[in-house]
Amino acid sequence: MSTTDGRLAVVVLVSGSGSNLQALIDAAASPASRFCITGVISNRPGALGLQRAVAAGIPTRVVDHTLFPDRHSFDAALAEAIDGFSPGLVVLAGFMRILTSDFVGRYAGRMLNIHPSLLPEFQGLHTHRRALEAGVREHGASVHFVTDELDGGPVIAQVRVAVKTGDDEASLAGRVLAREHELLPQVVGWFASDRVALRDGRAWLDGKALQEPVECCA
Repeated sequence: MSTTDGRLAVVVLVSGSGSNLQALIDAAASPASRFCITGVISNRPGALGLQRAVAAGIPTRVVDHTLFPDRHSFDAALAEAIDGFSPGLVVLAGFMRILTSDFVGRYAGRMLNIHPSLLPEFQGLHTHRRALEAGVREHGASVHFVTDELDGGPVIAQVRVAVKTGDDEASLAGRVLAREHELLPQVVGWFASDRVALRDGRAWLDGKALQEPVECCA
């Protein structure tokens, strides 16, 4: 749960480039950081995120979902890999697999996800495209506790990004991603400092139930 120096042990799950992972690696390198990344796991053997972890000296594991006959057997193998690192927190940072209820329950209250929208808007995939199609003036990203509902767990904090005239999916995604790199380490740091908790199905910060997500990283 904690490393030998008292910092929170964090395992990060990735499926792709791992830019949010890199933001966490950079934050954890600070002497003031309250967390340490003890392992990185991917469901894709070629994920760039694994290379980022290796470059930072972080142990990695691959649990290739294509090698399992069903979601439950994959989740069981994934849980075994996670538990091998004895984490106090599991972070989904671009991990593109839907997880079973049993798996989510195993890490209830200590698993966070970052999602590229202002939840509850645009749960699921293609959030930037859908935001543009909906004509919203603000878009952004959210960090939330993971529950059985896809992208539906209690939201802890969000960042907002203005949608500009002439934006396309790529330009909007790029600006949101840059803010994600600020948001995720901030919330993981709060969790590591015992400021954030999941209680009675709600997100709490500093001993108070959140009525709405915190506007972060302004």
